[in-house]
Amino acid sequence: MPTHGGINRAGKVKNQTPKVAPQEKPTQKTGRARRREQYAKRLVQKVVSDDGIRRGPNSNYQLPASS
Repeated sequence: MPTHGGINRAGKVKNQTPKVAPQEKPTQKTGRARRREQYAKRLVQKVVSDDGIRRGPNSNYQLPASS
């Protein structure tokens, strides 16, 4: 049964890619702290516009400048 691509080209791209050292990342919150963050993100920090439409956290809607 023929394989997709030649066996002599196996690992070509991976070997050409430069090795990047893993970066130090801050630890993610777990348990109660994570649930609290979720609550704040989903329910508290919603943008409510003048027309009453609730917009999500990814909305690019800008609140009109109050004068």
